Formats: sequence, structure tokens, C-alpha cells
Amino acid sequence: MNPYIFLFYAIAFEVLGTMLLPASQNFTKIFPTIILSLSYLVAIYFLSIAVTKLPLTIVYGSWAGLGVFSVAILSYFFYKETLSWQGVLGLFLIVIGVTLVNIYKG
Repeated sequence: MNPYIFLFYAIAFEVLGTMLLPASQNFTKIFPTIILSLSYLVAIYFLSIAVTKLPLTIVYGSWAGLGVFSVAILSYFFYKETLSWQGVLGLFLIVIGVTLVNIYKG
């Protein structure tokens, strides 16, 4: 199976877990806490699979960069957080950076 699929799953589950952090209310709400904990475990599992097939620099750079991008965008919609034009520019630079790293991985 394509290792980028495992990387995508790792990013998706990490973003899910991160998005549930506010809903867990400092881990006092049991259901969001369980889901976010499982999400992080599944994310690490898929990340470990991706690392066996792709270089660590590619995997971690993509995971971290696209995770930050996704959480920022989803927080704008779900938690009504504001994004300045500088923040939006920074997010697009992250995407460009991740794309360049993946294209020119050598």
C-alpha cells in the first residue's frame, strides 16, 4: 500500500485528536478525552508505518506542517478563531514548504 496513505491517516487522526482538546475541557469530559487519546494512538501507529517506507524528514515535516495547517483552518470554522492575513500567508507558506520537501525529496 502507498505509504502516503498511512501518512495521510496519521495526519487526519492527529488533527482529530488536537481538535478535541478544547472539547475535553482539561480531560474532565470523558467521551472527548477517550476519542482524542485513541486518535493520538492511531496517529502514532500510522506514523510508524509511514516511517518504515519514507524518510523521517519527509514524514515528520509533512505530518507537522499539514497538521498545523489543518488545525488552524478547522479552528477558524469550528472554534471561530481569527486568522490575520499574516497568519493565512504563513499557513500557505507551510503548504508550499511541505510540497517542495515532498517534490524534491531526492
